Amino acid sequence: MRAVVQRVAEASVVVDGEVVGAIGPGALVLLGVETGDTAEELAWLVGKVAGLRIFADEAGQMNRALEEVGGEALVVSQFTLLASTRKGRRPSYVRSAPPAEAEPLYERFCASLAERLGKPVARGIFGADMRVGLVNDGPVTVVVDTRLRE
Repeated sequence: MRAVVQRVAEASVVVDGEVVGAIGPGALVLLGVETGDTAEELAWLVGKVAGLRIFADEAGQMNRALEEVGGEALVVSQFTLLASTRKGRRPSYVRSAPPAEAEPLYERFCASLAERLGKPVARGIFGADMRVGLVNDGPVTVVVDTRLRE
């Protein structure tokens, strides 16, 4: 799995002209599920996203995590995060899990993150054509990949 985590002042996702998910201060998580991803990788990624110290403490230093500051989370499925641009100019998405494999992991990720944060997690609609809007705070953007575990 690969996640792009953005610290936001606010974020929302619109499908067919209707807001289906919106948050105030917190994190927008774009989530890509790779073929073969497991529950173990999912659990690791949930912990990493909830615990990333990307929020300011009293001294203005990035020392606090989403779960500490009580921030909200919006999770949007995005298979294009796993694009390979190795050859040619057309990205290849062969590493992206097919919808039947990816959707259950996306739903479990959202549910696990909500449990970890102790509050509902806003989300997009899996497989829909979405319009994502955000006000990036900082900007702070971090890429987390379960295969690299950096």
